[in-house]
Amino acid sequence: MGEVEQEIREIKKEIIESRGLVIKTNNIANTLGADIKTIAKRQAAHERRAWWNSVASFALLGLACLFGFRLLLDASVRELELEKENSQQEVKRLKAALEQEVQRAEKRVQAEQKAMQFLELVHSQRRTEAVERFRELDKDTLSPAEGELFREIVARFHSELSAEAYQAGVELQRGGRLSDAADRFETAIRMDDSAVHTAKARFQLAETQRQLGKYAQAKLEAERVLEQNVDKEIHPPAALLLARILDELGDVDGAKAQLKKLIAKNPHGTVLMEARQLLGQLSEKSGR
Repeated sequence: MGEVEQEIREIKKEIIESRGLVIKTNNIANTLGADIKTIAKRQAAHERRAWWNSVASFALLGLACLFGFRLLLDASVRELELEKENSQQEVKRLKAALEQEVQRAEKRVQAEQKAMQFLELVHSQRRTEAVERFRELDKDTLSPAEGELFREIVARFHSELSAEAYQAGVELQRGGRLSDAADRFETAIRMDDSAVHTAKARFQLAETQRQLGKYAQAKLEAERVLEQNVDKEIHPPAALLLARILDELGDVDGAKAQLKKLIAKNPHGTVLMEARQLLGQLSEKSGR
């Protein structure tokens, strides 16, 4: 009986120990389950944070890509606008150059037409019209050879027209048509003021203007005759004429001084007798 009881006690003890072990195991299992749940929650939170971080990273990357694309697009747009502006400027420059070239071509055509008209007038010996046409020519459009040839032709025409106008003035003066004669002398001088007959034309113009009563103009022309040195032979009659004009202007002293100078320079001149007679008349007029 004692062994049986001993075994029963041991069995009870083992049962108690088993129960304690089961309780401990259950507690451990519960604790482990709680830990597993906590770890699972932490893992889920970590995964959520990782997901949001990934989303944020992708969003930031997308924004960076968009910003970079925008910068690249802006740069491209600016480059295209600059190229467009440069192209527009180049188009304007080319248009302006084309317009200038067209204008030059038109001017050249017009100049060639006028040059041909000028040559036709030259060939037909219409000298007055040729001279007028030459004034209308654009000299810049002519070649150096053309310009030189045309100037020589016009210079010759000027000389010929000047000589003809001078001769016509002399004839008109002889016929008493003083106003027309003065116009012809002025034309002769205007056509060629360096011709050999220019001094004579000025002298005749001064005489004609004196006869017309235009003493101030006559005085100016007579003085110009005396100032020139191309034809010195006409100086004595020009000095005598100037003395007459000064007398008619009321400058008796000036006229006498001019005559005295004339007599001193030309003691054997052809106008010496006239000069002395006029000087005597002026001396009587002035009382000395």
